[in-house]
Amino acid sequence: MTTPEPSGHFEVPPPPPSPPTVSPGVDLRVSKRLLWVGGACYPLHNVARVYTLTIHPRRKEAVLRFLKIFVITGAVALTLTVLSGITMVADRETGSGLMTFVWLGSVAVVVYALVEMLQVLSAQSHYVLAVETSGPSQAVVTLRDPHHLNQLVGQIAHAIENPETEFQVRVDTITISPKNYYFGDNVNMYGGSGNVGMASA
Repeated sequence: MTTPEPSGHFEVPPPPPSPPTVSPGVDLRVSKRLLWVGGACYPLHNVARVYTLTIHPRRKEAVLRFLKIFVITGAVALTLTVLSGITMVADRETGSGLMTFVWLGSVAVVVYALVEMLQVLSAQSHYVLAVETSGPSQAVVTLRDPHHLNQLVGQIAHAIENPETEFQVRVDTITISPKNYYFGDNVNMYGGSGNVGMASA
């Protein structure tokens, strides 16, 4: 029995299907008196304010938060070390193991706080469009071109005044932690203790 010699050409298997491309943005559209931001829906009659602003990282607060955690953690660790030295003189092995655990835990807490602070310090400011409703709901989106964001405010305002208006644009989503960013206006009521009126962040 003879083995067949390989022919000069062979069939190339088809290339695997390319993975689906994922867009970082979402669709913002107005349709039938509803404002859609991705999968979230806001009735236009419920929109209280549409505006653009630059949000800035809370760098000063991040540093103060880290220093507070550092001081409290260090004070707790030192206090436990002193108390352990006083109460566990007889059993030094147990005291040593407990103190190792306390100091390792303290270092872990400080390192975590340090990383969190560095993330805020290295964060960038963002120019965003915010949509506030008369309730607690709020939507925040952004675009690379600030001019387009300003135009989008006008388009949404026009849609609020003109029920027949419909449009759709692609925007980028942004996740903001109020703990790490100044967002919107800080409002303080007059008549109380230490209130300063309104300061735009």
